[in-house]
This record gives sequence, C-alpha cells and structure tokens, in this order.
Amino acid sequence: MIISFEGVDGAGKNTLVTAVEKELLAREVAVARLAFPRYEHSTPAHLAQEALYQRMGDLTDSIYGMATLFALDRHDVADELAELDGDGYVVLLDRYTASNAAYSVARQTVRDGTKTGSDSLAEHPIVDWVASLEFGHLGVPVPDLQILVDVEASMAGERAQLREAEDASRTLDAYETDQALQRRTVEAYRDLAVAHWRSPWKIVDASDNETQARAEEIADIITRALDVD
Repeated sequence: MIISFEGVDGAGKNTLVTAVEKELLAREVAVARLAFPRYEHSTPAHLAQEALYQRMGDLTDSIYGMATLFALDRHDVADELAELDGDGYVVLLDRYTASNAAYSVARQTVRDGTKTGSDSLAEHPIVDWVASLEFGHLGVPVPDLQILVDVEASMAGERAQLREAEDASRTLDAYETDQALQRRTVEAYRDLAVAHWRSPWKIVDASDNETQARAEEIADIITRALDVD
C-alpha cells in the first residue's frame, strides 16, 4: 500500500507519520517511508526550494513551473515507490501529489480571486492538470489511501513559527509566510478529501494533539486492508 499524509505546513504530518510508522513496526508490518519535497536529494526539488527563498528570479511566480518541479521530484523515485509497493511494503509518504494539487489551486484562486463558498476547489482545471502530469505523463503511482492531517491555518502557522524559532534551519519560505495562501490551501485540501480525489481519503483532526490515538486508528485501517488483500 502507498499511503500519503497531506496538509499545510505545521499541520503535524511528520509527527503523525512517525507515530504510524512506529505502530506498524510494532505490529510487524514492513514499512518504508519517504518525505517530499526531497530538497537534499533531488535537483528539481532543490531548484524549487531555491525559488521559494527568492533565489531563482521570478520562477516562483509561475504556478505551473513550480508544480512541475515538485512533480519531477516524485518522478525521480516513481519506480522505487512502485517496487516497494509490489514487494509488500506499506509506503508512508509525508506529502505527495495532492500537495501539488492543493497548493497549485490555492495559488491560482488566490491570484485570480475566483473562489466562492459553493465552488469545490477539487473541480478546478489545474487540479486535473496536476493529476494528468504526475499520474499520467510522469507515471507516479496513485496512492491507495490519502490522509488529510487537518488543522486550521492559524494553528498550523503558529506551529510553523514555533518550529522556526526552535530550529534555525527551518526558516519559513514564501508559501509558509503567505497567510492567505495557507488559508486557501486548507480549503483546497478539505475539498480534495471530501471529493475523495483520485483515491479514498481519511480526515484526521490534528488540533487535539491526540497523535497516538490517531496513529492506532490509521494502523488499524492499514492492517485490515492488508488482511483483506
């Protein structure tokens, strides 16, 4: 199984992935883990990071350009992910294609001012474009389950700022400091989850800090699916 954990910066994805990994290993489930973007291991991801810190001219202004760099990062390990899945591993991913879709549509609608309360961001054309690019042209495997680590943008922002204060290497980038973008990205993730975009989704409330309980619940879902298979 390939399982992606999605959510805005500061939502608590890494914390939850770590807890789920620990719980699965305790149940003797073979686990592999990867986080995107792979800034230190991927040239496209590194270039995207440089752009996010305003060191690539106007590249960050291009929604499609940035999305393509993040997609190419996943393309680099697409075969490896498929092989791990085929070999029986549960592959836990901290961010995946849905993050590209959520941030891209959030950036587009913030820029254009086109979001209304009744519109689902999951139906925006740029979301379909991201899916076509990654799952179609680049052959990135479709996840079996997507987990939205859901939290209000204000709380996620506070957590991200605290993380920055505690770790000098975690300076907030251009996306993380854009509060309007973060709020719209939360909306985008929720719309994707409700629509079960490309595969089943589970929404996890990350505001209560009940990480262990959530990890056990997710591990239960995974082990039940493995038993069925």
